[in-house]
Parts: sequence; C-alpha cells; structure tokens
Amino acid sequence: MSPISYRDMRNNKHQIKVLHTCQAFPCGEDEFILEAMVRAGCEPICYGCFGGGCGACKMKIVSGEYFPEKKMSRAHVTVQEQETGVVLICCVKPRGNIEIERVN
Repeated sequence: MSPISYRDMRNNKHQIKVLHTCQAFPCGEDEFILEAMVRAGCEPICYGCFGGGCGACKMKIVSGEYFPEKKMSRAHVTVQEQETGVVLICCVKPRGNIEIERVN
C-alpha cells in the first residue's frame, strides 16, 4: 500500500451533515470544515476570525473522525469540552463523514 499523497487528500471528499438544519455539504481532507461550510452556503453560518480565536464557530462533532489542525482558544473550548467533541470548526479537518450540531 502506498502513502496518501496531498493530491489524494484534496480529492478525498467527505460528507458533513449539520444536524440542526439537516443540511449536508462535501469537505476535502485538506480543508477546514468551516471553509467548506461557507463555500456550500449552509445556514445559519456563524463565524468570525477563521483562526480559532473568536469562538463564533463552536460546534459539537456528534460522530465521525477529524483532525484538529490548529490550536483552539481555551477561552472558547475547554479541554473537557474538546474531549466530548466540542470544537471550533475553523480549526478541524475531516477524516471521514461527520455529523455536527450547534452548541447551546
């Protein structure tokens, strides 16, 4: 088996389902979930800095695998929250199909 190239990762699209709106959109392994969500025009979109500092895109990953590519502000996502799937979706990339929901 050969290693996965960057091109393969870019072309490997996963389905992201937003449970509270019943919307779904594709997201490549090389892109952040928030970037794909904005591109797809999913509503309601809540975002600010795209860098993990503002906390506006805080959501819970209910199912699926992901990779935290950027550090998330601990002022917005605690270690305990992150252990339960709460993330800033501007900081994570999918590794498979994912279901997300808004954090109340």
